[in-house]
Amino acid sequence: MPERNPNIIMVLIDDLGARDLGCYGSSFYETPRLDRLAEEGLKFGNAYASCPVCSPSRASLLTGKYPARIGITQWIGGHNSGKLKDVPYLHYLPLEEKCLAAILKENGYDTWHVGKWHLGDDDFHPERHGFDVNIGG
Repeated sequence: MPERNPNIIMVLIDDLGARDLGCYGSSFYETPRLDRLAEEGLKFGNAYASCPVCSPSRASLLTGKYPARIGITQWIGGHNSGKLKDVPYLHYLPLEEKCLAAILKENGYDTWHVGKWHLGDDDFHPERHGFDVNIGG
């Protein structure tokens, strides 16, 4: 029987703290399904978000680049106001960026995106970045 690639499920949750899951020590939040996934799979103990808001963090995770290198430095649709001038930023993940889904696809994986995308309108949705299936993005 030929050797199969392992299944990969990546879960990205906005505003999740380092200790908000039971498997990482929370006694306040009840997260039994995520705890079970962690118990049966791989758990990381030293990872950080590249940005404190969603769109740059997602773009960074999918491309392996810092948000400033991609040009997405604010949540898409957001803007700053205050003493400092807001810098221009992209309102979409450029199609030229090679995403994790495309790399996985090249290596025999079927890829799905489920949930929040927030990296551009219809012209930049997950299917345009290498995902085979998009539900909710």
